[in-house]
Amino acid sequence: MMQGKSVKQQMLWMLVLIVSISTVLAACSGSNQTANQEGNTGSGTTNDGGNAQPAPQDEAPVEITVMNHFFSPTPPSDDNPVKREIEKATNTKLNIQWVSSNNYVDKFNVTLASGDIPDLILVRDPFDPVFRQAANQGAFWDVSPYIQDYPNLSSKIAPIAWDLTKIDGANYGVPRPRPSEGEGFFILRKDWLDNVGLEPPTTSDELYEVMKAFVKQDPDQNGKDDTVAIAGQVNPTDMGTLGLLVNIFTGATGEWKEQDGQLVHVATLPETREGLEYAAKAYSEGLIPVDFASLKMTQVKEMFSAGKAGILVEKSGALQEYYDALAQANPEFDFMNLLPLTSINGYNPKGPGFAGMNAIPKSVPEEKMKKILAMMDKWMTDEVFILHQRGIEGIHHTLNNGEIELNTDKMTADAVGDFNQIVYVSDPYASTVKISFPEETKQLYAQIQDEREKTSVADSALGLYSETGTTYMPEFMKNQQDLKTKIILGREPITAWDDFVAKLQNDQNFIKMSEEINEAFKNR
Repeated sequence: MMQGKSVKQQMLWMLVLIVSISTVLAACSGSNQTANQEGNTGSGTTNDGGNAQPAPQDEAPVEITVMNHFFSPTPPSDDNPVKREIEKATNTKLNIQWVSSNNYVDKFNVTLASGDIPDLILVRDPFDPVFRQAANQGAFWDVSPYIQDYPNLSSKIAPIAWDLTKIDGANYGVPRPRPSEGEGFFILRKDWLDNVGLEPPTTSDELYEVMKAFVKQDPDQNGKDDTVAIAGQVNPTDMGTLGLLVNIFTGATGEWKEQDGQLVHVATLPETREGLEYAAKAYSEGLIPVDFASLKMTQVKEMFSAGKAGILVEKSGALQEYYDALAQANPEFDFMNLLPLTSINGYNPKGPGFAGMNAIPKSVPEEKMKKILAMMDKWMTDEVFILHQRGIEGIHHTLNNGEIELNTDKMTADAVGDFNQIVYVSDPYASTVKISFPEETKQLYAQIQDEREKTSVADSALGLYSETGTTYMPEFMKNQQDLKTKIILGREPITAWDDFVAKLQNDQNFIKMSEEINEAFKNR
């Protein structure tokens, strides 16, 4: 949930309110046609050199100002060759203001308050209260009525991304697509499973049996009692990577679960109590690191990489570094020994399918707004987007007997990857499979993702706004997690959780927050 507004945010909001009212009066009205989130694919073809085909030159290039962040040591220059190719293919002239990722939030807030907003601006957090207020006051275009006219925007961005970035039923930006499948889930050592004579678990009971065997039955066969089942930790305000030990009981991703058309906070579900008892029992039997409450993620990774734990919560696409460490200690180690599970109790998490979005202010006339959407749509075609992946032939790569040889130094020097921050086409398997994986592993992991998609559960409340929650939730989350940790450690009985939940039933802030969340859910 959102943090409470600081004085600075309130001042910014007042400025935004003044600016947004004036921009609404000056703006052209939008279309009323209904948006269709489904669309036909609009991918283009790629020539051998990877250079984009020029757009028809019936009109003069459209001048578009852009503000976005960059992660490279230095951002792309204005005369960057990839930028020139993108401009040629989309018939645009781009004036890009690159802002360091470290300073982007401050720059964004100042720009929003000034009213001098670029034609296309990155909104890193679509649910930020300052942006939300500006959008609700009419400072940005609702693009949802137009998206059906742009096949790539409608087909290459997952419906879940469009759904979860809605503010009161409107899409005030184009989501930056990311894979929705392949979120972090249980990764097991298959060789340890074989050593203890067990099959991959599919239920919480079977998972517990595996965890116990990974501690009690010398799974690494070194003759020592030196392993834990799961390398995991908790955070001050959430369950961290150990949260899955509870989620597999609630079947929820996030803090809220949809039941009969209503969102119910998971703390009130009896399944949460069951999950806490499960985790507490695992800790009492030494299946969880004794210092889980103070571990950092780096330490969790080191524990698994060192072969001291048999289960990790991770995206399978991130397993290369773990394999490299394990193979260095044992050159015979097989990548296939890192086995992603499909589901436990029929549950695995789904991602939101986006990372921020790009918004167009209402100060941009409707016709130009459509041209900006057309630019993004064209940019998503294979022939243009491939420039991000391999640059330009003769500059960033060469063709040798049909094989592409990248000049990675030149790609880095020209910050080619930073153009992904403006327009991106998400490989649906990007979180699951990497090009460096062995072919057999790629096939297995992709098959597992396909199976996981059948049961994956999204965070239904992502982005829903509660005014009460902005001030109530931070302290609530801290107190809730503190109690969960104490129960797992055995410092508080499970009946303390019953008392905590009973008090929520009469907590007026909790009740009001739930009402506001459900109202926002209904409106979305």
